[in-house]
Amino acid sequence: MYLTMDKKERSIIRIPELLAPAGTFDKLRTAIHYGADAVYLGGSGLSLRAKAGNFDRDGMARAVAYAHGHGVRVYVTVNVFAHNCDLAGLDDYLLELREIGVDGLIIADPGVLDRARKLVPELPIHLSTQANVTNAAAAAFWQEQGVVRLNLARELSLAEITEVRQAVTADLEIFVHGALCISYSGRCMLSNYMTGRDANKGHCAHPCRYSYTLTEEKRPGQYFPVEEDERGTYIFNSKDLCLLRRLPELIAAGVDSIKIEGRMKSLFYVGGVVRVYRAALDYLAGLPSADWEDPAAIRLPEKFMLELAATGTRGASENFFDEPPGPQNMLYGSSRAPVRVEPVAVVLSVTDCLLVEARNPLEIGDEIAYLDRSIEPQQVVVRGMVDEQGQEQVRANPGNRICLQTDPSVRGAAVHGMLRRTVGKN
Repeated sequence: MYLTMDKKERSIIRIPELLAPAGTFDKLRTAIHYGADAVYLGGSGLSLRAKAGNFDRDGMARAVAYAHGHGVRVYVTVNVFAHNCDLAGLDDYLLELREIGVDGLIIADPGVLDRARKLVPELPIHLSTQANVTNAAAAAFWQEQGVVRLNLARELSLAEITEVRQAVTADLEIFVHGALCISYSGRCMLSNYMTGRDANKGHCAHPCRYSYTLTEEKRPGQYFPVEEDERGTYIFNSKDLCLLRRLPELIAAGVDSIKIEGRMKSLFYVGGVVRVYRAALDYLAGLPSADWEDPAAIRLPEKFMLELAATGTRGASENFFDEPPGPQNMLYGSSRAPVRVEPVAVVLSVTDCLLVEARNPLEIGDEIAYLDRSIEPQQVVVRGMVDEQGQEQVRANPGNRICLQTDPSVRGAAVHGMLRRTVGKN
């Protein structure tokens, strides 16, 4: 169990780092606002999320300065499986990252790793999940290569994670939330064959989420059901990973960082998920030491899962945590689970008024909720809206900036705070 001892020999749990995705600068700010300890992002190349916003040199320097100003670390993905042509600008890029002052490099390719160790040895190397560490021997090997953190493969059980922890001193990082690839550790060629977009170089088209039917060439227009039997799974759309309920066991196992997937997800998704996991970690940190004698028995209040469900997902799967996943871990009916809330606004300023930017239509009388750092949303009703020219409005459209008047007033509103609405309620 990953516990330290104080002078009175009482157990004190060590809370892991909360690592959040930052596909754009706005998402970075939102993740930091809601309590991320560190963020990960990609540059304009050599990242496995080429379609995310990503950062050019000036943008990355700005992101690092902002994060460091808030006491947050920045890790940069350099995790493509590189071909010879990808190595041409590698040295310049690594030197640029060192100059900017990033806190670590996320790498999968052994050649890129070796070059980084030699050229920028002062930058810590984090091994990407794409490197597929599934056992203690592999973990020890990578540690011997100078890796200081291992993002273990998502195909590991808690028991296997614990065994790796006992075998190495390197930090362990575990994905706890977000999209799952149907391929092994994300090494998928489906996108390449179907669309010409190489997932292993950051261009995945996500064909595993497409809706498929079966046809026979002599029966055009006649569709046959695609089913699953004991031999395997023939539909690719996995539910999303969610290990929120299992955080106590991961903490006790000695995990150093818990990671949220989603550099291509929305700002509201990033903020919403970070908010729940931050609140959960803070809740667990406040438990009495006696509770940690049996981590598996610790239960988070149900409101944590309810809030997480409000972020909009494909449903929840614990993946391989206890045993290999089965049909219950797939989403067959649609590409996503029904969403019961929607974003309505982001707070821009709280000086003279509660200035927000609308992200969905907003009207007088709407019941909305402000999301602060606590797990309980503040429920309020819109009573007035004034635009930046001082004109009263009865409706705000996406992109409009308005001073929002609510009943009751929002308590402790802060810049980057988010407001949402339950779908179907006015």
